Amino acid sequence: MTRVVINTDAAPAAIGTYNQAIKVGTTVYLSGQIPLVPETMEIVSEDFTAQAEQVFKNLSAVCEAAGGSLADSVKLNIFLTDLGQFATVNEIMAKYVAEPFPARAAVQVAALPKGVQIEIDGVLELSDV
Repeated sequence: MTRVVINTDAAPAAIGTYNQAIKVGTTVYLSGQIPLVPETMEIVSEDFTAQAEQVFKNLSAVCEAAGGSLADSVKLNIFLTDLGQFATVNEIMAKYVAEPFPARAAVQVAALPKGVQIEIDGVLELSDV
């Protein structure tokens, strides 16, 4: 199978040795997105809600560049520095993903890149190549 690199200026550029996403057949593997504003590469805010919203915007942009949307997600992994924010994530996620919801994990971690409070990665399954 051919691996296709997915890249869009509508999401933050990779800040390491990775791509925003890789598409293999009809499956898209999304790299973790943090709350960077694509145009400035700066953290959107210190506010958790603003950070979570920006992460979902960034993920949506990468999904669209891959030819899909968050509705095509089959698995999301959510990394939080405070698991107490879980309910807020659920509220924001409901704005971007409708039923049937993807499989999901949410874990608390000690730290995330650039000191942000949330990072999300995932897997999409597109209807066609």
